[in-house]
Amino acid sequence: MKSTLSKLLPHLLALLVLFVLAALYASPNLQGKVLGMHDIQQAQAGAQELNEFYKATGRWALWTNSMFSGMPAYMVAGDYPYTFVGKTVAVTLLIIPETIRIVFLMMLGMYVLLTTMGVRRWLAVLGAVAFAFGSYNMIFIKAGHVSKMYALAYMPGILAGVMLALRGRYWIGGAVTALFLCLELASNHLQITYYFGLALVPYIIMEAVVQIKEGRLKNLITAGIVLAVSAAIGIGSYGGRLLVTLDYTKETTRGKTELTLAKPTQPGQAAPAATTAPQNGLDRSYAFEYSYGIGETLTLLIPRVYGGASGEPLTDGSDMYKLLLQRGLDSAQAKQIVEGGMPTYWGDLPINGGPAYAGAVLIFLAVLGLFVVQHRIKWWILGATFLMLFIAWGKNFAAFGDFMFDYFPLYNKFRAVTMTLSIIQFLLALLAVLAIETLLSRKPSFAEIKTGLIASFALTGGLALLLWLVGPSILELRKPNESAQLGQMFGDPAFGPDVLRAMIEDRGSILRADALRTLIFIVLAAGLVWLYVTNKVKETVLVVVLIALTYFDLFFIDKRYFNNDDFTTKRQAQERIAPSPVDEQILQDKGLSYRVLDNRGYFMSDANASYFHKSLGGYHAAKLKRYSELMEYALPKNFMGVINMLNAKYVIQRDPQSNQDVAQQNPEALGNAWFVQNYRLVPDANAEMTALQTLNPKQTALIDQRYAGDLKGLTTLQYDSTNTIQLVAYQPDQLKYESKAKSEQLAVFSEIFYKGNTDWKSYIDGKEVPHIRVNYLLRGLRIPAGTHTIEFKFDPPVWKTGMTIDLVSNIALILLIVAGVVIDSRRK
Repeated sequence: MKSTLSKLLPHLLALLVLFVLAALYASPNLQGKVLGMHDIQQAQAGAQELNEFYKATGRWALWTNSMFSGMPAYMVAGDYPYTFVGKTVAVTLLIIPETIRIVFLMMLGMYVLLTTMGVRRWLAVLGAVAFAFGSYNMIFIKAGHVSKMYALAYMPGILAGVMLALRGRYWIGGAVTALFLCLELASNHLQITYYFGLALVPYIIMEAVVQIKEGRLKNLITAGIVLAVSAAIGIGSYGGRLLVTLDYTKETTRGKTELTLAKPTQPGQAAPAATTAPQNGLDRSYAFEYSYGIGETLTLLIPRVYGGASGEPLTDGSDMYKLLLQRGLDSAQAKQIVEGGMPTYWGDLPINGGPAYAGAVLIFLAVLGLFVVQHRIKWWILGATFLMLFIAWGKNFAAFGDFMFDYFPLYNKFRAVTMTLSIIQFLLALLAVLAIETLLSRKPSFAEIKTGLIASFALTGGLALLLWLVGPSILELRKPNESAQLGQMFGDPAFGPDVLRAMIEDRGSILRADALRTLIFIVLAAGLVWLYVTNKVKETVLVVVLIALTYFDLFFIDKRYFNNDDFTTKRQAQERIAPSPVDEQILQDKGLSYRVLDNRGYFMSDANASYFHKSLGGYHAAKLKRYSELMEYALPKNFMGVINMLNAKYVIQRDPQSNQDVAQQNPEALGNAWFVQNYRLVPDANAEMTALQTLNPKQTALIDQRYAGDLKGLTTLQYDSTNTIQLVAYQPDQLKYESKAKSEQLAVFSEIFYKGNTDWKSYIDGKEVPHIRVNYLLRGLRIPAGTHTIEFKFDPPVWKTGMTIDLVSNIALILLIVAGVVIDSRRK
């Protein structure tokens, strides 16, 4: 016991240092303050109906009507009851405030990997800092991309497990791989997992080839079996979530469409041609919308070489400030405008929260690693780095991006390819630490590494020096047609050229300032390495100073884009989601179920209304494809018809005269269900969508020809105004209606048709009957004459299968972890 404790204490001390560094950065977290993160607030709004239902019933509903008129609840909130391991870890980590927790976990994951590789623990601290504090990671945290950050944090642990297994430590390697795969999937960000998998596969292939050449085929086969079983257990431990996600994906914008109509255009745009084949996956332009510019990759070394964020504050020494004074503004007005943020960014991204700065010290050390590291892993790191860069460039490297999009499995399901830049941060941190580890292990003389040291300094410091001296003259520092855009921003087209000239000067100034900053840090890092290899400083000084240089290099850039001002008190955060007078007005309506259209912005990307109401809009990465298509093709041409059939009883909008939010009741909303006077069969999705653009849904139901068999015998409908159908009981995943009709009728329900009759079951008087799809995405049902009870229940088979996989896999994972620890602890 004493021996074990003595081995653990140095690591515990290192982890304490990592925690202190995380707490120092996010110190308001220790005061009880939280981040007002946009994505988290949107997620809370979308989950509110489910949370309230759980509090009232003790049961998590499997469907919610809070967003997009209805979607599976397990994509929004809920519980996976048999994920024992992931839950235990999550509950344990709750003792750490969330922002500090995220940063600490990223450092912890890297520390685990590096110590597994045999790196000295304080060098592991250096690598942990270099990975976690990359500026893109901090920008993601500020934006509320929490699941992305957890996925990045657990990523290094997977590699650690793979390495252990390939070394012959099968049990502990399998346990670590399975555990971190479990936690990786628990983070629920499949895109990061997918990209890391793409980077990891070449490493495994490389190691397999080496082991075959070295005659260690038996070890390779054993390790392969162990990793395959461990991966199955790790993936299966959150197999339920993975299974329902994959099942849901087929129905979303990432799935296949039946439409081949030309997309609607904005005024002034050329009309696109209709497609000849249905699209499967995301639209290419949407998937590659956030593509990093090839030249913009320089931001890894010099943060504001492309201007920084979309709105950077300037000083009263800026050319823009002087121009505003010349324009007639007083100094206070001009200062307020420039300090509020100016369009300094001139890169390819439509919106940029800040540059992907990897760190001057880190880049220098990583390049040095290419010269001094002798292990083959450096070639994997180099290749994986370029692979991640090619992905991040997206449409700017179309030969690669289009090939992957068209032919690589699942690649077309993801967008925002720039998130691979965080994986590049991980790879560069790994190579940088291996460079210093090599120096400490080999203890080379200056003569031995002179060429590599000079080359590394020339490639990094030389580039920074060049951009400091002549950067503004060799870079364009402007976007296409930017003069007109800037003039429009200031409300005077004639002012555009003057603004552009001032912005170019200011962009040049901040470029040169950051280039000089980078040069200084590289000189310090290179000088420190030179002092070590010439025996002028000791190992301890080298490592400690490198940690300090790396931390403060990244710290001060990170603070430009994510700082203490971004934190708020919990009370203020709650006030942001308190009901407004408009919400309170609508909530006076105690109807069982109706919907609200929040028309103050673009409702399809805003879930604020979902916190208090069932909304036509929402905020989610995976919207149902048919719903999105309805909003894209039919809503602009048949606005009232669409919102009426979606039961939008209230419309929230801003009154231009009073500048106040108002809620207007829509008297034409068709309610939860209604009988139509007739129906019309259409041959395909194109015809159905075209007809929807002029449809009066109160009178007519549009039905795809494939459902004609379900309507056999129902040739004419005898409409009678005394016929009634109404919702009498509501739960998110269980709906009950009562109908009275003198003859057989066709009812349309203002509910989303989802996966036929496999997931949503429909019953009349307790007997299961099939329902059909009408109006492209709603449910329709034949109702016999007389008085009847109609019920819909959401009972997806995939959920039951997923829960079984979770249970079996989590039991297997617990046994594997115990076995791995016990067996490995007995090794000498």
